[in-house]
Amino acid sequence: MTSLSASLVRGAVTSPFKHPGRPGATLPAGRLTLPAAPAVPGPLAAYRRICGFPDSGPLPLTYPHVLAFPLAMRLMTGRDFPLPVVGLVHTWIEISAHRPVPPREPLRLTVYAQTLTPHRRGTEVTMVTAAHADGELVWESRSGYLSRHATGAAATGSGEDRAQEPTLPAVAEWRLPGDLGRRYGAVSGDRNPIHLHPLTARLFGFPRAIAHGMWTVARCLAEAGDRPGELRTVRADFRTPVLLPATVTYAADPARNAFALRSGSGRVHLTGTATRTS
Repeated sequence: MTSLSASLVRGAVTSPFKHPGRPGATLPAGRLTLPAAPAVPGPLAAYRRICGFPDSGPLPLTYPHVLAFPLAMRLMTGRDFPLPVVGLVHTWIEISAHRPVPPREPLRLTVYAQTLTPHRRGTEVTMVTAAHADGELVWESRSGYLSRHATGAAATGSGEDRAQEPTLPAVAEWRLPGDLGRRYGAVSGDRNPIHLHPLTARLFGFPRAIAHGMWTVARCLAEAGDRPGELRTVRADFRTPVLLPATVTYAADPARNAFALRSGSGRVHLTGTATRTS
């Protein structure tokens, strides 16, 4: 946590000096790795509770992303990373679990930046995370993060610009409190100011604090009620922010492996697909 706190401070200091959209910008070539270690029981239990996962069984499909978040922050707040980390918006994620991971199995985590992509609202970076257990690749993910800035071209990005999926049947309704971003931030370490308070969110163009994208996808997967370790892949696109507090509807069609999160007015916040073991 000390390393993560230092990264957050460094990001706040360096972000004003970075200029997204600068021609010729490149990504750092290096990879950051954490030595193999098991999940710490207390933080894992807190994560399961706030996302609605069962209190036992293999690691939730989304949890290695949380474990690797300090590495991603260290990389994205480095001097050679071209985008300001403050205000970055998570736009999409793809996760593949090659097998269930027991909570006490030591994981070696590696993070690196893969590509920079023009987006109609700015510039998007793709970050890759991999988890190895005793030399075996057991879990991996790719994530898109958007740095919003003025652009002169109508470029398209991942996630929100894809065609709209058909409406899915409603399954559950959730009332999300105004402090959800602060509570999830305390569990995950992701204390981006757009999630914490209305005032800090307004500094980045949001009228209120917004829910973490990773909380919304984790909560959807938990609601699906799958047996621990059954999910193998997920693709989630974070289409529009969930302004807190909020009432949202979880919708799903297991036959199509599809799920979504939308507001009472029908505004779509998240769409996704997930596959399971046969």
